[in-house]
Amino acid sequence: MAHEIRRFRSPTTEAPLARYGLMALAFLFLALFLILPLAAVFIEAFRKGVGEFLAAFGDPDTLAAIRLTLLVAVIAVPLNLVFGVAAAWAIAKFEFKGKAFLTTLIDLPFSVSPVISGLVYVLLFGSASMLGPWLKSHGIEILFAVPGIVLATIFVTFPFVARELIPLMQDQGTGDEEAALSLGASGWQTFRYVTLPNIRWGLLYGVLLCNARAMGEFGAVSVVSGRIRGLTNTMPLHVEILYNEYNFVAAFAVASLLAGLALVTLVVKTLLELRYGAEIAAGRKH
Repeated sequence: MAHEIRRFRSPTTEAPLARYGLMALAFLFLALFLILPLAAVFIEAFRKGVGEFLAAFGDPDTLAAIRLTLLVAVIAVPLNLVFGVAAAWAIAKFEFKGKAFLTTLIDLPFSVSPVISGLVYVLLFGSASMLGPWLKSHGIEILFAVPGIVLATIFVTFPFVARELIPLMQDQGTGDEEAALSLGASGWQTFRYVTLPNIRWGLLYGVLLCNARAMGEFGAVSVVSGRIRGLTNTMPLHVEILYNEYNFVAAFAVASLLAGLALVTLVVKTLLELRYGAEIAAGRKH
């Protein structure tokens, strides 16, 4: 019996050769398909020197694309934050008919192509739709304007906050909220002083992911924006236009700005993940 126990091996224990081989394969894959392309963006952006790189951002159309990208993110992310918190709170804290259906709808943008989502807005608000003539007669512009870009961005990004909060709030349960309500706290006080502090790191994590996707969205925005230079071009669309015009330095300069924002998001995400993971582990111990 003792001999059998000594021969027992954990099913998760690999030979050193297999372990290091898998690690080398993973790092090689990341180097080829992630690090090298990212490095190429910055190399091409600075190929003709810092002066040419900075000059690319002096173009009025480039500045307009940057401003529009930031404007869309400033509008879409807070709206998704409100929706995400409300949806997660309803799904995690209450039982109601249609709960599973609501959860499925939240996941819908993950399964639908962004181009298709943009096309849906064209069918809803286009000149040949039922709403199109009415909107035009009242001077309301949705397509080929900022409202259409915002709507398309909201659609493709609204799952991020909700999907980050739902499992966290389900794991926490309803005990803290019930205790607060039993002590006389109102619903708003319970949310502000109990629920919100418990989800703050998960909320920030979801907002970061939502913001990164909002600034980098291409497919849905390309359909509804009309790609009007200097007016409805976001940074991803502007990069494509510059590249197609063989203005490679400017294209890679704007692309490097997007890549830089993505790297900053990744660093903050990692820091939040460390803090967030530590708090979840501590909560489970208690």
